[in-house]
Amino acid sequence: METLLENILIYSLVAILCISVVALYLRKKSKESKIVEEKIGKAKAEGLYEPVSLHPYVDVNSCIQTGACVSACPEHDILGIRNGKATIINASQCIGHGACFHACPTQAITLRIGTEKRGVDLPHVNHNFETNVPGIFIAGELGGMGLIKNAVEQGKQAVGNIVKSLKKQHGANYDLIIIGSGPAGISAALTAKKSGLNFLVLEQDTLGGTVYTFPRKKIVMTSPMDLPLVGKIKLYQTSKTELLELWQTVLRKNDISIQENSKVESIAQEDGIFKVTTIKSDMFTTASVLLAIGRRGSPRKLGIPGELNEKVAYRLIESEGISDKHIIVVGGGDSAVESALLLAEQNNVVLSYRNDVFNRIKPLNTIALNTAIAAGKLEVKLGSNLISIEDEFITLSIEKESENLKLKNDLVYIFAGGELPTQFLEKAGIRITRKFGETVLGH
Repeated sequence: METLLENILIYSLVAILCISVVALYLRKKSKESKIVEEKIGKAKAEGLYEPVSLHPYVDVNSCIQTGACVSACPEHDILGIRNGKATIINASQCIGHGACFHACPTQAITLRIGTEKRGVDLPHVNHNFETNVPGIFIAGELGGMGLIKNAVEQGKQAVGNIVKSLKKQHGANYDLIIIGSGPAGISAALTAKKSGLNFLVLEQDTLGGTVYTFPRKKIVMTSPMDLPLVGKIKLYQTSKTELLELWQTVLRKNDISIQENSKVESIAQEDGIFKVTTIKSDMFTTASVLLAIGRRGSPRKLGIPGELNEKVAYRLIESEGISDKHIIVVGGGDSAVESALLLAEQNNVVLSYRNDVFNRIKPLNTIALNTAIAAGKLEVKLGSNLISIEDEFITLSIEKESENLKLKNDLVYIFAGGELPTQFLEKAGIRITRKFGETVLGH
C-alpha cells in the first residue's frame, strides 16, 4: 500500500513538473510571439514591412518552428517566430543573401522577387544564368541578386556553365567577353582565367562598377566570399576603398586587365558569333557574352525645369572637398541618406524625400540619420518634391503645405535610382519580364 502511494506521489510530481515545464515553455513562446508582433507593428508604421527586392517567402504549412532561418540571417529582425511559425518582420531590409533559404530544414522558405502589388522588371535568365538568347549570360545585380557575395558566386557559376557549353572551334576573337567589372564581372574574369579561356573584360566606367560610384567612406556591407584563384576572403564591414584595393591586387597578381571607359553600345549575333561594339566604335567578336552590368544603366532623371544645370549630380564620390555650400539631396534610399550625412559634416544640407517615412534604408543609417537630425546637423523635408532648379535657388513642393518652399542652393544631388537598360537588352534580343512575387530560388 505504501509503495502504491509512493508511486502515485512520484507520478503526480512528475506530471506537475511536466505541466509546469510545458506551461513555462508556452508562456515563453507567447511572450516571444508578442515581441515579434510588436516588431511587425513598428515595421509597418515605419514603412519597413513591405519587400522592395529579393525576399523570403514562408510556407506556413511546411514550417515547423526550428528557428534556423532566424538564426541564419545576419541582417537581424528580417524574420521572426510568431504563433509557432516563421514570419516576415522587416522585409524591406532583406538584401537577398539566401541564408534563411539554405538553413530551413523543411524547405519551407523560397526567395521571391516582387510582390502581388509591386512588380520588378528582370531579364529572362534560366538556372544556368543563360538568357533566352543562347550564348548570352547574366550574373549579379542585373539578374536580381545585388549582394556582393551572391554576385561573386553567380559570376563564378555562370562562367562554369559557359565553359561546359563552349564550342572548341568557333572562329571568334574571344571565347568570352565579360561586360562589367563589378563583383560578378571580377569573379567571372578570375574563373575564366582559371579555366584557360581567351577572354576580354569591358567596363563603361572604372573598375568596381556600381561600387566605384559609392562615396569613398561608404561601408560596403558584405560577408566572406570565395574568389576563384584566391580562395576564401573574410570581409564584413569593409569600406569601398578597401574593397577596390583588394580587387586591384587580385587582378594584378593574376595578370588580368580591365578595358575601362569602354561602354558597350550593341551586341549583335551573326552565324553563331557575337559582335560586341563599343561607343568608341571598337568591335570584337566572341563565342559567348556575360553581362555583369548591374541594373542601373543610367541614373533616373526627375524631368523638372533646370535639371540640366551643371550643379546637378547623380552620384557622390568625394565629399571631403565640398564645404560651406547650400545643398539639396533628393531621395529616400541608402545612397541618398549616406550622401546627405557625409555632406552635412561641412555643409548646410536639406534631404528631400517624397514619402512620409524612409522605408528603404538600413537600420544603421536610420540611427545615424536620427542622430544627425537631433543634433541639428541635417534638415529633412518628408513629403516633399523638388519641382525646379535655378542658378541660386531650388523650389520644393511640400505635401501638407499650400505654398512652395524656395531655398538658397549651390549643389543638387539626385538619388532617384537607376533605369534598367531595357533598350540595350531588348536590342540584343533579351526578353524582359515583370515579376510579381515569383520564386527565384526554390527547393
